[in-house]
Amino acid sequence: MSRLLQHALTAQADRRPEAVALVMDGARMTYAHLEAASNRLARMLRASGVQRGDRVALLLPKSPRAIVAIVAVLKADAIYVPLDTTSPLPRLARMLQSTAPRCLLAEAGVAAVAADLLAATPERAPLALGWIDGPPPPGPWASRSAGFSATDVEALADTVLDTGVVISHANVQHFVDWATTYFALGPDDRTSGHSPLHFDLSTFDIFGTLGAGGQLHLVPPGLAVAPDAVPRFIRDAALTQWFSVPSLLTYVVKFDAVRPNDFPSLRRLLWCGEVLPTPVLRTLMARLPHVSFTNLYGPTEATVASSYHTVPACPATDDTPIPIGAPCAGEQLRVLDAERRPVPAGEIGELYIAGVGLSAGYWREPEKTAAVFVTDAAGVRLYRTGDLGRRGTDGLFYFVGRVDSQVKSRGYRIELGEIEAALHHIPEVREAAVVAVDTGGFEGAAICCAYAPAPGAPLTPVTLRQALAAVLPAYMLPARWRRLDTLPKNANGKIDRPALRAAFAATA
Repeated sequence: MSRLLQHALTAQADRRPEAVALVMDGARMTYAHLEAASNRLARMLRASGVQRGDRVALLLPKSPRAIVAIVAVLKADAIYVPLDTTSPLPRLARMLQSTAPRCLLAEAGVAAVAADLLAATPERAPLALGWIDGPPPPGPWASRSAGFSATDVEALADTVLDTGVVISHANVQHFVDWATTYFALGPDDRTSGHSPLHFDLSTFDIFGTLGAGGQLHLVPPGLAVAPDAVPRFIRDAALTQWFSVPSLLTYVVKFDAVRPNDFPSLRRLLWCGEVLPTPVLRTLMARLPHVSFTNLYGPTEATVASSYHTVPACPATDDTPIPIGAPCAGEQLRVLDAERRPVPAGEIGELYIAGVGLSAGYWREPEKTAAVFVTDAAGVRLYRTGDLGRRGTDGLFYFVGRVDSQVKSRGYRIELGEIEAALHHIPEVREAAVVAVDTGGFEGAAICCAYAPAPGAPLTPVTLRQALAAVLPAYMLPARWRRLDTLPKNANGKIDRPALRAAFAATA
């Protein structure tokens, strides 16, 4: 039988039942508690009609209860569909309509959102609405909802099979196996659970940490509001590993919130999902000489990450590019031209990924899946990332930018990532993003820059343009500017570039 993600958690509960598995806001849950609670909930899901391959939607804020629900859905032989409780109602309704879940799990704190969501999707109403924190609250849903609070903790029969749908057990397990070995994850680890539960990075947080028997410290969603909150969290929890998107690390460094020789327990700092500006990395490596720094690269379609690079020493200059490195075990990276032919080392092409991490594709979207999951001449399945990259003479891969971030403006081909890199070298800039807006005229796209100045920095569009003009040719200088207190972020913590493009387009 296939080895499934929940098997490792059960094994940890058998070996070390009283060890702490989950920590959040001072509350702790042992492996025994996690195992028993997930078994109870899994049985109730089965009793409510959930069958093999059914979808179970989770309308749950990040919490130990949410982790219990994720594990329980897997034990019930089903597929969990995590919903962002802060998403607009129309988006949530579209997700329910698309996934057609057999059950929606919620908690009392989001009862109003659950009521609005069910009212907006009557034709796709779940078979059952479950409340994982007690009896159902009063409301029109009470007739078909249940409080999941049984006391039966008998272990489930070992009949769960690999669903293989979208991101499968095997996809995640392959990455977890590699990462557990490479990072030497073990029972003494205390790792961060920073990523939202609807972001694929969270699968490594959860199943990597708990599969190794460590402690998963769930980071409250609002923690990044104050720049010193994340450093305080790492200190107070004595974390051994921090994993997040780079935007948060940039925010912390620009506010000078990391002290020299800070975080004495921290052994590893990992990032994925965006480019970490080299000046930010240099600051962190200079102040945390005892920490290992690893850049992970990979889109959701390839499950968490497909390549890695542990930075051997502090980069010499702010212009030093940081590789996305070498493929993880069982993965391949290729740099191909428009006809999908390999390009020579040093030349830029589009990045394709092959290997054990590739998902089955997009749920019920065969045309979208066929557009980016392709096969080569030998029949090998590839994912077209939409990223530009190159292979260096050192044999390592480098991210260059997005295919759609190379624009034509006033007759010039311009890589927007090069402008952003120059912005990050300016000390007065806390964060910045460059987007292109179609003008509909002969000049092509208008280059637009949104930026947030560092604390106390008297940075205006005029002074920022002057600083850029010292390092970039005139045709690369943005034509439109917007100063913000902080750049908008999407639900995964990345800079929300579509929102910025819409804002600039609306004021054209």
